[in-house]
Amino acid sequence: MFSPEFLLTSLIVVLIPGTGTVYTVSTGLFYGWRASIAAAVGCTLGIVPHLLASILGLSFVLHMSAVVFQGLKFAGAIYLLYLAWAMWREQGALTFTSASPEKNAPQIAMKAVLLNLLNPKLTLFFFAFLPLSISPDASSPVAGLLVLSAVFMAITLVVFVIYGVLASGVRKHVVNSPRVIVWLQRSFAATFAALGIKLATTDQS
Repeated sequence: MFSPEFLLTSLIVVLIPGTGTVYTVSTGLFYGWRASIAAAVGCTLGIVPHLLASILGLSFVLHMSAVVFQGLKFAGAIYLLYLAWAMWREQGALTFTSASPEKNAPQIAMKAVLLNLLNPKLTLFFFAFLPLSISPDASSPVAGLLVLSAVFMAITLVVFVIYGVLASGVRKHVVNSPRVIVWLQRSFAATFAALGIKLATTDQS
């Protein structure tokens, strides 16, 4: 079940920069490693509904129903554009000591959950990806899919935590540089906006 191909493909998919990566890295830079771990946990939890939908076959419904897919897609795009607007609006006003990462952890995690939850492409991806690693002769395919899903989530969590911790490691170099902070905020805001536009303009196939 745990074929080298599955593990390697999972690792490559997780390593590819996406909305979750951008959010986790920006959180690590702005709020530290504890906050980045909350973001990583949230991003990991955000893929649970997609995995369950894939296992239950709901992704087939999403694939066949353009209305449902388009609705989720535009909801995700709007949320990404909202994050971009909020980050751009706060440029220059961000401080590293005004809020406790521990107190903000649930809020950070919830934003991360929404980021992945509002991405219908994940459901379609898992629908196409997970069954490839299940043997047609498996006695319990559903159990196998659940195990593979757990492994994929574990890889996601570990990689995102590493991303966040590494980002927080360079945080000290920007704490005392308002110009760097503004530049980073603008860069991340532009990235979120670009991802939102890309999500809104991509088709279902």
